[in-house]
Amino acid sequence: MKSPMPKLLPLLAGLICVLAACSKPQDNRPKNPAAQVVPIEVALATNVPWDRAFAIVGTLFPKDEATLGAEVEGRVEKTWVDFGDRIQAGQLLAQIDTTTYDALAKQAAANLARAQATATNAEQNLRRVQKLSLDKIASQSDLDTAVAEADQARAAVKAAEATEAVARLNLARSNVKAPFDAAVAERIASAGDFLKVGSPLYRVVNDGVLKFIFQVPERHAAQVRKEQPVVFTVDAYPGQKFEGRVYLISPQITTTTRAFSVGALVQNPDRKLKANTFARGEIVFERDVPTTVAPLDAVVSFAGVTKVFVVEDGVARSRDVEVGRIRDGVQEVLAGLKPGETVVVSGQTKLRDGTKVRVKAR
Repeated sequence: MKSPMPKLLPLLAGLICVLAACSKPQDNRPKNPAAQVVPIEVALATNVPWDRAFAIVGTLFPKDEATLGAEVEGRVEKTWVDFGDRIQAGQLLAQIDTTTYDALAKQAAANLARAQATATNAEQNLRRVQKLSLDKIASQSDLDTAVAEADQARAAVKAAEATEAVARLNLARSNVKAPFDAAVAERIASAGDFLKVGSPLYRVVNDGVLKFIFQVPERHAAQVRKEQPVVFTVDAYPGQKFEGRVYLISPQITTTTRAFSVGALVQNPDRKLKANTFARGEIVFERDVPTTVAPLDAVVSFAGVTKVFVVEDGVARSRDVEVGRIRDGVQEVLAGLKPGETVVVSGQTKLRDGTKVRVKAR
């Protein structure tokens, strides 16, 4: 008797195939993702008047600063100011052995007076001898002697005048005075110190006018001009803007940074800004330039690529853009977008180039 198994095998195989087909999940997604309609929110790229500028960082240096050194040798008698004090041009700051230099000045003045008296007597004697010589009473040798003595006396007066002038100069220099309106940044010497000529006494800075020194890349060399405005902020006054004007432009490019130095003059009459403060801001090349901007939410950056999605005839188009400054919730678009174009501000994660979109009602 034959076994029924050979006839059952094809039936079992068919049943297994049917069960496998029934258990496989159904894929109801559209074959072409671009055929999906993605709901989005949009906004318009606009044109706004922005200053054309370049971001900068730098340091505020004093316009004038000096280390005041001793111009005479001696012991410091008195220091009249200390660090932080405001000083005016010509103000007395310190005194160095003024008693000695005053005595030397008086001695030089006395020697000058004596030389002048001697010269006066020699001139009178010369006139007498000249008169006697005309009367054939004085000899030629007497006349020659009188002339020589008068010349010597006049030379002695000139020497005494020079010595007296140096003595008066040293007396004046023993009283150390401020060269310009400034503030004392550091007092280096104290009363009792013995100083050689050139030894430092004070370091003073003029903080009423500051220099904002910063670097500008060489590609902007043709755009930087004197009197251009520079706007900046400092950490000490967050949110407050200060302004200066370009007045120094370096004639050479630094080979290591490919940039050049620029200095802006900053008026600081209330002394709010301190010398050597770090500052950041921008140099304004041109005022109120029409600038294309897009909402910040429209700009997408990923893997070094910056782009926006522009809606054209119900389809999202990917557009690579070059962006710049951010201000008040919008970003400057330097290239890749025109004012009036519609950009996607919500739903970009579901988009790719060519995706159909539907603008959601707000």
